[in-house]
Amino acid sequence: MKIRPLLFLAFLAATPLARSAEAPGTLSAVLQSFVEKKIAAGVVVLVADKDGVLALDKAGFASLANKTPIRDDAVFWIASMSKSLTGAALMMLVDEGKVSLDDPVEKYLPEFKGQMVEAPGIEMHPPAHPITVREIMSHTSGLVLASEKTLKHTQVLADDVREYAKQPLRQEPGTKYEYNNCGINTGGRIIEVVSGMSYADFMQKRLFDPLGMKDTTCWPNEEQAARLAHTARFTEDKKDLVEIVQDANVKPEHILKFSGGVPVPKAITGDMGFGISFDYGKRYAMPAGGYFSTAQDLGRFCRMLLRGGELDGKRYLSEKAVRTMSSPQLGDVKINAQESYGVGVSLKLTDEEGPTPGSFGHRGARRTAMWIDPKNGLAMVILVERFDMPGEQQKVMYGDFMKAAVKAFGKPAR
Repeated sequence: MKIRPLLFLAFLAATPLARSAEAPGTLSAVLQSFVEKKIAAGVVVLVADKDGVLALDKAGFASLANKTPIRDDAVFWIASMSKSLTGAALMMLVDEGKVSLDDPVEKYLPEFKGQMVEAPGIEMHPPAHPITVREIMSHTSGLVLASEKTLKHTQVLADDVREYAKQPLRQEPGTKYEYNNCGINTGGRIIEVVSGMSYADFMQKRLFDPLGMKDTTCWPNEEQAARLAHTARFTEDKKDLVEIVQDANVKPEHILKFSGGVPVPKAITGDMGFGISFDYGKRYAMPAGGYFSTAQDLGRFCRMLLRGGELDGKRYLSEKAVRTMSSPQLGDVKINAQESYGVGVSLKLTDEEGPTPGSFGHRGARRTAMWIDPKNGLAMVILVERFDMPGEQQKVMYGDFMKAAVKAFGKPAR
């Protein structure tokens, strides 16, 4: 385990915190247990506080097929964790007075004017109010779901969002929580219209480059793809893990055709499927779930939020914006007793499992996760690539990691 050197470590040497921070294997044993229990093929974690990285650790393999040991800087598809990146970017524009969460979406995207509600057993009718920016960013807009079979997908953000606008709302805005990629993608399109930049360029120039998030991208290059953590899933008997390979029979020339001649690393198509070739060709960055990243990059993003929007002397968000982003935005709508939702982030309300109440962050489809824990003054990142992880395994993985991190490094926030 790599521990951040602290100038005042000697002063704290007699304290339980310092002893646990110096103790070898504080997190290593926990991570190795995930590999041994067939929870993850490989795992990388990072724990940080406001001052810097406290621990960066790993266990297992980046590739089960090749028995390639995983690296500290392994690249992971973070899927829906992208929503938090988009939420932070949108809040930058809120800070600048260019967007209000209470504004109707149609103020920025006129194609949403006249959108109707069509719910089962109810005659189509105008909504009680047009969908708002707050509602699209907190999954209460009622927009069409990305899984809707009649929805056309274009690999162009502006065109995709126009397709959402053509579809009726599934329910009255602000009356039901329904997890919805289309809403977050619409937020990304608002970023484009308001900033005058493409979504991808805004993210790169306003967030990733200034924060030093050098490996966060929707299109990993060959060098980044060589560090890719490959996805594992259960064998049929659920006793072991095996690496998945997507579209193994697709020839390289076909990939180039799909991508319009843009090179796509073989490791990426093997793990994600050849459909990602279209994204490379059109430089499509999906706000709701398109990014790849590393523990170090996400650690910097989380530390910025833990510090109230500032890192290394540069302010990205106001403290007010971070409080808004990390506070419930659902009004009277409930998800369940354990969680709520802010602006692109999930919020922890109770302490039954996983993060401490008051923590906020996001998980991804392949079980990556990041959490900012203000109560204990910590940012925690855990990265794995795993299909079909049962709920019990998720409880063990998230719970054991976070408990170990808080026990070793947690302290009341200053």
